[in-house]
Amino acid sequence: MTTPTAAEAAARAPHPAPRIALVGDRSPSVRSHQRIPVLLDALRGRHGLLADAYWIPTEEAARPGAVSAFDAVWLLPGSPYRSEAGALAAVRTAREDGIPFLGTCGGFQHALLEFARGVCGLHGARHAENSPDGDGDLLIAPLACSLVGHEGTIHTTPGSLAERLLGGRETQERFHCDYGPVAELLPLLREHGMRFTGQDAEGQPRIAELPAHPFFLATLFQPELAGDGSVPHWYIRGLVEAATSHAMSRIGKELPV
Repeated sequence: MTTPTAAEAAARAPHPAPRIALVGDRSPSVRSHQRIPVLLDALRGRHGLLADAYWIPTEEAARPGAVSAFDAVWLLPGSPYRSEAGALAAVRTAREDGIPFLGTCGGFQHALLEFARGVCGLHGARHAENSPDGDGDLLIAPLACSLVGHEGTIHTTPGSLAERLLGGRETQERFHCDYGPVAELLPLLREHGMRFTGQDAEGQPRIAELPAHPFFLATLFQPELAGDGSVPHWYIRGLVEAATSHAMSRIGKELPV
């Protein structure tokens, strides 16, 4: 029998606040990672939203059930991840179990990769950063122009989760990435239910969501870097609100009849 980690044990213990799995390889050199405590404090202070967040390294996320007891999964920037398998396992658990999910930057890329493999049948779909010389279908490739340090306008699709959370059609966002999706394979993802609901000025997809899921949103940009962190981005607030609803539903199921 496998011994649970401290984060898994905490996730399974009774608790009033939603429990969020921060999946990523925490590093002081990744600016978005340093923003997390600031954002959680702001959510509590400005919006009264409580959340217990636990860092789950990608190697640990590869373990069966590593994130299944959490109320939300946030796959953070910081790729290449130490374990591609762990990052994909976290996405798959959230997608299949209806757990609220947010993927940002590398999280966006791996959300698409997991969907291509797990839903679309592209079992050889690959990420060039992880497998530059592989033989499978290249889904995530180097961008023609790096977006490291770039800021640009994103246009959202009317009626989408991306638009509803923003309360508008346009937003200015910050990027820090060198990789993005290959356009030729995106129609297959669309055929299987993924929607690309945010585009940049050139029409390139920068937001993806699964409308059939309670809350599944992925952005190539980093909402963690919006402003100075004192006003959490609407997508981060939306994740915590969805996690709160998930926690209330879970607690209701656990109460004796």
